[in-house]
Amino acid sequence: MIRTELNRTAHAPCVAHAAPAGGARLWWGRGCALVAVLIGSSAFAGEKPLLPVPSGQDVRLEEVLIDENPGESWLRLRLIATAIGAEQGGYGYDEAAQDMDHLCEILAVPYVAQHDLAPARIVISMSDRPVEFGRSDPEATQFFEAYSLQDGRCIWEEY
Repeated sequence: MIRTELNRTAHAPCVAHAAPAGGARLWWGRGCALVAVLIGSSAFAGEKPLLPVPSGQDVRLEEVLIDENPGESWLRLRLIATAIGAEQGGYGYDEAAQDMDHLCEILAVPYVAQHDLAPARIVISMSDRPVEFGRSDPEATQFFEAYSLQDGRCIWEEY
């Protein structure tokens, strides 16, 4: 069962909410704290914060879903990146793929640790506009990447 909360984060109601001792480590600090600040601040500020990505484009977390539909647990991070697409000067798939790799490491890994999850797959999706999960929008540009977790690292999986 997926429950949507105020900041559009959804999770199963039986998920434990404890981070491991010392928190998840990133290259420069505690990942759980970064995720909590980035996700939590959106509920108070009214505007979702920009996430740091290698391309430098504006990327915001739209929602987090835990999906059991494929027969196993999948963690889905859905992001809005308004500058992706075929328009002149837009960010293409190559830039977005690097950003999605990065976002898996800085968002998904700490989220999994914080909520004591064991997803079979992590799916990072970017869209140039909000699109309801499971709906089609032919006007939207969307990019997807799938990952598995091994030793606390995101491993790209052919989707």
